[in-house]
Amino acid sequence: MQCRLPPASDRRLVVLTGARQTGKTTLVRKSYPGLNYLTLDDLEVRQQITQVRSASWGRTVGAAILDEAQKNPTVFEKVKLAYDNGEIDFSVLTGSSQILLMKEIRESLAGRAFLYQLWPLMVSELGSSPSETLELPLLDHLLGNGSFGDILKNVPEVKLGASDSKCRDAVDYLGMWGGMPELPRLNIDDRRQWLTSYRSTFLERDLADLVRLSDLEPFTNLQKLCMLRTGGLLSISNLARDAHISAATARRYLEYLRLSFQVILLPPYSRNLTSAVVKSPKLYWIDLGLLRSGTRQWGDLSGELFETLVVGEVWKWVSTMGRDVGLSFYRTRSGLEVDLMVETPSGVLAIEIKNRISFNPGDIKGLRKLADVLGDEWRGGIVANRSDVIEEVDVDRNIWSIPVHRLLSPT
Repeated sequence: MQCRLPPASDRRLVVLTGARQTGKTTLVRKSYPGLNYLTLDDLEVRQQITQVRSASWGRTVGAAILDEAQKNPTVFEKVKLAYDNGEIDFSVLTGSSQILLMKEIRESLAGRAFLYQLWPLMVSELGSSPSETLELPLLDHLLGNGSFGDILKNVPEVKLGASDSKCRDAVDYLGMWGGMPELPRLNIDDRRQWLTSYRSTFLERDLADLVRLSDLEPFTNLQKLCMLRTGGLLSISNLARDAHISAATARRYLEYLRLSFQVILLPPYSRNLTSAVVKSPKLYWIDLGLLRSGTRQWGDLSGELFETLVVGEVWKWVSTMGRDVGLSFYRTRSGLEVDLMVETPSGVLAIEIKNRISFNPGDIKGLRKLADVLGDEWRGGIVANRSDVIEEVDVDRNIWSIPVHRLLSPT
């Protein structure tokens, strides 16, 4: 859980959101052991909080962790008044239901709250104990302002022994089970049961206040369709047709999935570089364990699932660490396509994702065209694959073949 929260000595209101069971409670209690902890999942606590008057919030509750804060919307106004009046300088509010949580923040805490997101575990976190200081993955170094080529030329071509095996195992694990923190300690049968139970809990708890009971069947149909279409262009009309719902309902359900950290929508690159570009976003289901459980796809990673894994890991890292980069994809109607465009302050980094064990020269066709068109804006290109070696495959355009397990792990 690499989400870096501010110290309690800062004057601010911290809001931590993320999917259910990603470890929000564990993180905030570990980060702020001196704060009073109140979970509003507890009905008795919710009732007690309701009885606390705004004028006495500072001395009765004080600086505190308010877990699942959206369960009692009155807390937002009370925290705001205590904060504005200088009665408290710091508090933490968490919630799994970002839809309800963000509504209350917009209405009560706008301009006061600092928002942080916690995603499922990433490759760099798997196999590490909570007490370890985690090293930054190669990906993070490449997102910085340093020379792209110099960074990679100083990285060993091959990682050997147990260190390499650990990185490979982490990628393989995420590709099969996803990143929910509870799963590594369970056996295979219990993992599958846990994932099934999670999906049921998501419907029963996170959506209970958002959709009518009669909506659950069409919602679960759309949910499964999104899992099956991961890595593809989003067509609301096709999604609505196949789920037997209206386009407006499909958009609403999709927004529920996005705000509950189930899916991400990768936007198309905003500029026309070569010919007319596709304007629809691409849909990715963020956790492959939940996807496999929902679709019963327990075999080897397909190309779409491998692409989902890589895009999801880059998205989670950028979001968690607050990196100043923009993520998109590039596809033209004439057939030019690059899976991931990363706009950094010092230029564009492009990533082509290939689910194969060795580099193929044809993999860099799109990267070469983009490099030529972008000119000075081009930082470099990566073919992210399952190979063993980091190697430069186009010296003139600064394009490299990098194994995914090396890209997502410390150098």
